[in-house]
Amino acid sequence: MTLGLKLDRIVARAEELRALLSEGVTGDAYVKASKELAELTPVVERIDELRSAERQATDAEAMLGDPEMHDLADSELADLRARIPALQHAIRLALLPRDEADERAAILEIRPAAGGDEAALFAAELFAMYQKYAALRGWRFEVLEYDDTGLGGVKGAIAEITGKGVFARLKYESGVHRVQRVPATESQGRIHTSTVTVAVLPEAEEVDVQIDESDLRIDVYRASGAGGQHVNKTESAVRITHIPSGIVVAMQEEKSQHKNRAKAMKILRARLYEQNRARAHAARSADRRAQVGTGDRSERIRTYNFPQGRVTDHRINLTLYRIEKVMQGDLDEFIDALTAEDQAARLAAEE
Repeated sequence: MTLGLKLDRIVARAEELRALLSEGVTGDAYVKASKELAELTPVVERIDELRSAERQATDAEAMLGDPEMHDLADSELADLRARIPALQHAIRLALLPRDEADERAAILEIRPAAGGDEAALFAAELFAMYQKYAALRGWRFEVLEYDDTGLGGVKGAIAEITGKGVFARLKYESGVHRVQRVPATESQGRIHTSTVTVAVLPEAEEVDVQIDESDLRIDVYRASGAGGQHVNKTESAVRITHIPSGIVVAMQEEKSQHKNRAKAMKILRARLYEQNRARAHAARSADRRAQVGTGDRSERIRTYNFPQGRVTDHRINLTLYRIEKVMQGDLDEFIDALTAEDQAARLAAEE
């Protein structure tokens, strides 16, 4: 199907929906039609812009033969010839299949991998970096679990991030983040390399993932670590094992066993939902690997080199020499570039 025919069908569908809504439909039909029209309206507006520009280009070409209008028409035509491909590209991007999870909240999980105390310290710094990024974008950042080492690092940290387009922006952050620097405890001044795993999961509702209670093994135990008199006094910590998948989620952040169970279930749903998404993605694109990576947390995606003050994203070969700003949450240049690369790969696959 040509682009022109595809655009005609989109405009016609938008007209159908407007007519349907003007007839006074109610209930689920109204909600469904309103949602579809809201999604189509920005595309239709771009189509109108494109067709207006194409008409203007045709008119300008017709005026080229007029000596008095030639220069004006030639200048206008040059502008339009640059604008029309840009509008066509924007429309093609808008028509790409949408990731239905993009507008969802996200569960962020960070854990040290290789590197001992230094990895734990960097895990804490990455967690703080994402917290600052969330603040810059006006998102809500709620800590669900923060298992500190007592030395400024973390054994693991989990947060729920809510706001507009959270998962769309953060989904490229999943993978192995590598740090190269001289640890504070290094007396010889040698640079050490440590790694931290980051997982960003779209938050799932109960309707998204059906969990049979009979598939769960739930253990309760006494919390450990910092916590004052509460620690080791009550069995408030909860460990949930989803037997079919083998996924285990432990939660002890809250003093209430009920709250810990609710948080653990939220994380379990997110992991199962992402597992289902990964299977579906693999089935759709078994013959193609996205250029920006798979989102697998075992894939090395970025290196933070403190001695050289640089951060390199290995998926798109982008290096920024402003590590201090990046660690303060200035991540948009990386995320914008990753988004553009992903869009380019999907556009190429559609053609």
